[in-house]
Amino acid sequence: MIEVERLTKSYGPLTAIRDVSFSVAPGEIVGFLGPNGAGKSTTMRILACFMPASSGTVRIAGYDVFRESLKVRKRIGYLPENVPLYVDLRVAPYLDFVAEVKGVGRAERRRRVAEAMERCLITDVQHRLIGRLSKGYRQRVGLAQAIIGDPEVLILDEPTLGLDPKQITEIRSLIKSLAGRHTVILSTHILPEVSMVCSGVVIINQGSIVAQGPIDTLVDQFFPTARLEVEIAGPPAAVHDGMRAIPGVVAVEGLGVTDGVGRFVVESARGRDVRGEIFALAAQQRWSLLELKRVGTTLEEVFIRIVAGEQAADEARP
Repeated sequence: MIEVERLTKSYGPLTAIRDVSFSVAPGEIVGFLGPNGAGKSTTMRILACFMPASSGTVRIAGYDVFRESLKVRKRIGYLPENVPLYVDLRVAPYLDFVAEVKGVGRAERRRRVAEAMERCLITDVQHRLIGRLSKGYRQRVGLAQAIIGDPEVLILDEPTLGLDPKQITEIRSLIKSLAGRHTVILSTHILPEVSMVCSGVVIINQGSIVAQGPIDTLVDQFFPTARLEVEIAGPPAAVHDGMRAIPGVVAVEGLGVTDGVGRFVVESARGRDVRGEIFALAAQQRWSLLELKRVGTTLEEVFIRIVAGEQAADEARP
């Protein structure tokens, strides 16, 4: 549904993105991640026909973004990071205007406007001037205008920016409900949000794609070990050495000792469950095992490891 190949954008001597390639399958929700200045917004603007690229190709729903931009625009909904709204219009008339611009027939517009307001939780402010709305409400009006044409593809740049925690939860649920019916590419700095709504991610750093794929695949790729948190009351050095000697354990990190109780993170080969051996070790040595639990790897940890690894590689180059 979205096919990006060797996309490059330069501003004079500055290259914002270079040779960016990725794809998003129909009905998939993909997170587009990267640190500030990595090239996320530039890429999103090119996909939305907002600006041209210097080179490369982009096809959305089978149409070339550069040669068939009008056909592409009919098939996308775009929420930019800073939503441009007509502040002198009231919410419902504004959405009616957007629906008309997007080619929605008169008989259909009223239903589409009502549905978009209900889904984005703005029905209660439909008669208010947009310029008098809070930032959170304006953000939701922007999301409503993106979905009102029932587009095949949604390009969302920071869709929960400015929302309170309750609103964020509601908009996450809305975005998640779009899967299957719409293809969504979502840019955000809130990584737990991506884990909750996206099936895969594309990570960009310093203008280039550094990782992409399903979240679970990236976790396995960049964190090939499983982790346990352990609390044991016993001699810290002996506890550390005893757990490290268990077959399959690759690392033991001490997190500190409080009142004779040591906390450790134990890493083992993925697929190797060493909880039974740790329990047996504690029983044999008559140590008090107070806690033994698995620790999942977060997308934030994957992101930091990828970006930090790229930066370290750059610094190592002569």
